[in-house]
Amino acid sequence: MDWVFLTELAINGALTGLLYSLFAIGLVLIYKASSVPNLAQGGLTMVGAYVVLALARDLGLPLWLAIPLAAVIMFGLGFAIERVALRRLAGRPVVMILMMTLGLDIFLRGMTLAIWGGTSRSMELGVSYEPLFLGDIFISRIHLVGAGVAIGLFVAFMLFFRSRTGIKLRAIADDYMASWSVGISVERGVGLSWSLASVVAVAAGVIWGEIQGVDQALSLLLLKGLTVAVLGGLDSILGAVVAGIILGVVENVGADFLDPLVGGGSRELIVAAVLILTVIIRPHGLFGRHDIERV
Repeated sequence: MDWVFLTELAINGALTGLLYSLFAIGLVLIYKASSVPNLAQGGLTMVGAYVVLALARDLGLPLWLAIPLAAVIMFGLGFAIERVALRRLAGRPVVMILMMTLGLDIFLRGMTLAIWGGTSRSMELGVSYEPLFLGDIFISRIHLVGAGVAIGLFVAFMLFFRSRTGIKLRAIADDYMASWSVGISVERGVGLSWSLASVVAVAAGVIWGEIQGVDQALSLLLLKGLTVAVLGGLDSILGAVVAGIILGVVENVGADFLDPLVGGGSRELIVAAVLILTVIIRPHGLFGRHDIERV
């Protein structure tokens, strides 16, 4: 067995997994405030990438200005989505809210297709495609940059949830009625969580847009982000990062062994298997809170 090659697969898999965590962090932020998985996170990521390109290409802004400006725009879009589409469903069955997020994803994909078309566009961040070598191990530079962004967001949100506002969001996630009773604005808290998830979507859209181009396929990465979020625990930011690393390593190393046996395409099979096994064996994830209710 070539241990150097296996190590290279594991390292690059871990970096890719951290990029999946960019989706999972957005999912966790909304779940922590509303207890609803956001199936529109893939669509928001795609929209965020297109907004960055529109500001950079159509308006001629430099990327260092287009990206934070896109984050501000997406912050407002996230708040508007919660205010217009989701607040009306307060108190309704969770499945209705879940279907609303699915409808939003379909709407966002259709909207971007109508406005920008289906042609893939490059992000062109300026990151070198020259390989980075650690001894005999090859590492992708853009994956390394993306992993750094994911870790930076993880640290930022860990600090945020220790702040006064973050503690309010945690209280909302624990109990809506108790939060209302002590004067916490639940509606604003949920709206803020959607806004923050939309900002994270910009980061994910920029990095993945550089890796595979900006098109409709960006929204399909939601499956891997959802798998990471479920594996780590839908209410755990730490879980989103750790589970991303685990899934990335298992996917990359496993595909190298399985592809020759099945003729390729085993990556999606591995991700689906991890999601199914997690739900069956440990539905609350590795770090998720396990609530026990007395009947």
